[in-house]
Amino acid sequence: MTTENNKLIVQQALGALVATGDVEALAPLLSDGFVHHRPDANDRGKAAWLDAVRAALVPLEGMRVEIKHVLADGDHVVMHSRRGLPGGADIVVVDVWRLDDGLIAEAWEIIEPVAEADAHLSWWEEPAGR
Repeated sequence: MTTENNKLIVQQALGALVATGDVEALAPLLSDGFVHHRPDANDRGKAAWLDAVRAALVPLEGMRVEIKHVLADGDHVVMHSRRGLPGGADIVVVDVWRLDDGLIAEAWEIIEPVAEADAHLSWWEEPAGR
């Protein structure tokens, strides 16, 4: 598969999910060995991840999704988006997808509440008094 094909597969998968909320449209685009890597090291396989997406969509009905960038390089596709949650809290999400043989094989995501961005920028600042 080419870089452009991989980009189109991810755009198709996420476009269908965002437009219709149809989690089942994702299933055939994921490899049987799909792994969703989480920052807490509690990785999920295909069935568990689809269940989590299904459960998350119920309270997130009406979520606004503004895709800022979709970048692809070989078998990896990265999507940067800003999402408006019901009730007004915005989050920024970076999804990284790895494709294998035309199917999504792995995923990673980073989610940051926009309201907390300033606090998260201070981790590398030198402490006062140095």
